[in-house]
Amino acid sequence: MRMLVSVSCPIEPFNTMVKNGTAGEVIGRVVDEIKPESIYFTEQEGNRGAVMVVDVPDASYIPSIAEPWFLNFEAVCEFRIAMTMGDLMKSNLADQAQKWGEVHMN
Repeated sequence: MRMLVSVSCPIEPFNTMVKNGTAGEVIGRVVDEIKPESIYFTEQEGNRGAVMVVDVPDASYIPSIAEPWFLNFEAVCEFRIAMTMGDLMKSNLADQAQKWGEVHMN
């Protein structure tokens, strides 16, 4: 299952890690361990952050993705299931439309 993971790192302890020279090394270890399909570093609500695409076999892998960020950076992690175009095409939207298209909420 492919997931989109957003990571937001608060100013501390990250500033301290930047100042003492450990931030880059720890990020490198975390990324090497998680092995995301892609990762982009950006700001998240005014904090340092990252957005990763990861492929996980099942939900039990989520702690191995989140804990390195939680424990090293006191980060907030958000997980969203993500589909490729191929995944969307396999979902058979036409069947869903036929099944649910006539249902109206009052």
